[in-house]
Amino acid sequence: MRRIIKPYLKRLGSIKNSATHKNFGANLHRFGEPLGGMLNVLEQNVWTRLFKRPIPWTVTDTNDDHSHLAHKASVPSISYPKPDGVLSFDKPSSVYLSGTQHEENQPCHLQLLDVNMVTDSHIPQFDEPSQRYCPAGVYEIIEVEGRKQLQINATNCLHCKTCDIKDPSANIKWTPPEGGGGPNYQAM
Repeated sequence: MRRIIKPYLKRLGSIKNSATHKNFGANLHRFGEPLGGMLNVLEQNVWTRLFKRPIPWTVTDTNDDHSHLAHKASVPSISYPKPDGVLSFDKPSSVYLSGTQHEENQPCHLQLLDVNMVTDSHIPQFDEPSQRYCPAGVYEIIEVEGRKQLQINATNCLHCKTCDIKDPSANIKWTPPEGGGGPNYQAM
């Protein structure tokens, strides 16, 4: 599998280009689409070609990331294609490749501050965004006795802290797990 993906990553220059793209979202959020888009073109295409080095400034986003979530009624439903096993993979396979390990008997390191907020606010307004933004499928909506509720599969957690950043009401408390568990990034 690495044999297949490595040429794509090499061609994209993903690690080298990450400094070039650091302001992408902040430019769009702070300056709007027309001006932010033009700044992105300048930073990513013009600056790097002229000066052969990354941009020396950083644009910070003044708004929290979760404040940009839209109400579910105003957003079209997305139908994602099935993973092809070459360039796109299913979440359980990707979690397995990360080497994520947690002790089975430790307490959950992801806590909901208000359990009812998910059913009272997040599901009606956003169709519970955590089930979409989590790259490891930690959050899942299940039905118990005819009522929807959020199930946390903490053993899948990659410790990316997306839930801490993206949750619309800052309802998820992320704490480091006991025993140093988590993904084995050195083996990736």
